[in-house]
Amino acid sequence: MASRMALRPHGVTPPLAGRGARRSASVRVLAVASSASAKIESKKTFAPPKEVHVQVTHSMPPQKMEIFQSLDGWARDNLLLHLKPVEKCWQPQDFLPDPASDGFHDEVKELRERAKEIPDDYLVCLVGDMITEEALPTYQTMLNTLDGVRDETGASPTAWAVWTRAWTAEENRHGDLLNKYLYLTGRVDMRQIEKTIQYLIGSGMDPRTENNPYLGFIYTSFQERATFISHGNTARHAKDFGDLKLAQICGIIASDEKRHETAYTKIVEKLFEIDPDGTVLALADMMRKKIAMPAHLMFDGQDEKLFDHFSMVAQRLGVYTARDYADILEFLVGRWKDPEAGREGPVEGQASR
Repeated sequence: MASRMALRPHGVTPPLAGRGARRSASVRVLAVASSASAKIESKKTFAPPKEVHVQVTHSMPPQKMEIFQSLDGWARDNLLLHLKPVEKCWQPQDFLPDPASDGFHDEVKELRERAKEIPDDYLVCLVGDMITEEALPTYQTMLNTLDGVRDETGASPTAWAVWTRAWTAEENRHGDLLNKYLYLTGRVDMRQIEKTIQYLIGSGMDPRTENNPYLGFIYTSFQERATFISHGNTARHAKDFGDLKLAQICGIIASDEKRHETAYTKIVEKLFEIDPDGTVLALADMMRKKIAMPAHLMFDGQDEKLFDHFSMVAQRLGVYTARDYADILEFLVGRWKDPEAGREGPVEGQASR
């Protein structure tokens, strides 16, 4: 029998497993080891847990590179303003017990007492969100595959490159904060989670953006709104469970995601303004392919359907649902309202409209 991970309650199998009811003191992984599982782990060590799509690369016509080069000044004036100066940014330590304080142990004890009230299923969602945030190296790599906007040197002064680096730096705080919080609760198997993060970063992601910034920025617009919704819902649930500090943590992360969403949607808005036909084709393409979640290749060495199982829990708790996916598409289409709809133009563009 192939290895599987048993989760109680409800028999779901994310990278952590419930032990007991709502107030269980510990949430640990329960793996049923077998020779088959060893083969799976060996096979998957440096490969995604599932097959990715046929890879299409550099689909943007070369002449459109000039559009993004010409927009560098626009990006400097309209994109970078959605970043915060480092000195004005919150940091994870602002929301965690201070290890240099004499009251550190008492603060940790208080945090753990609050965490006892959190149901296992909610922790599954929180862990899934944290693992997704911790795969940030993959997302910066994805942005730097996009033709015309990538950071060509690692320290390029272009506005596009500055944005990517600074966006990554802001996002980095999210995984750090959730990771430390979950570690301090004592409710989860951190080693299993750390393995899952390593597997996920090693697997990469398959957003099907084809090195094409039209597709890439539509993808990031969707994902930033999705994470805003997900973290916002975890904040609401944390408040319901009586953990106001955790609600504050999830809420402050959600506010960052909302700010980043505004920036990415503004890029696509600009593309609709200067190249409506090309942009509507890109939007239709991404909608047809469907937006893959960033952590869709999540794997813990055993469960090849780990992300599906995490998604089931998130759906059941209302943290992120199929309805949210549809609402995001509706919101973005409404936000971008194609200004050229109804006019004469290329057949492909009209068909996509």
